[in-house]
Amino acid sequence: MEGKEVEEAAFEAGIKLGALFHQFIGMPVAEKNAEIVERAMESCILLQPYVVEAEVRISRDRLKEVSAFGYTSLLPDMIYARVVVEVGDSRVSAVLEWDEELKYPLMKLIR
Repeated sequence: MEGKEVEEAAFEAGIKLGALFHQFIGMPVAEKNAEIVERAMESCILLQPYVVEAEVRISRDRLKEVSAFGYTSLLPDMIYARVVVEVGDSRVSAVLEWDEELKYPLMKLIR
């Protein structure tokens, strides 16, 4: 991958994933609404320029650790997100996922 369009697409992918992460962290979520939340997150990212695909998954295993009130707040280690961005003839895919070793949500380009 090289060229101005690829660089712009990679930049846009990072912006999309960063926005998704910061917009939704902390929202109330439980097993009973996780799929709705995933589709809402995908829908929001798909509204943004250059995005042609979006996928969001919330860890059901982590959701089992809910409060006595039956829900928890969406946390960084619960989210997997993938976005595909096209700028001109260039297409990039990027993911946001928790890195357990670093204890941090990392974004990276994927092939």
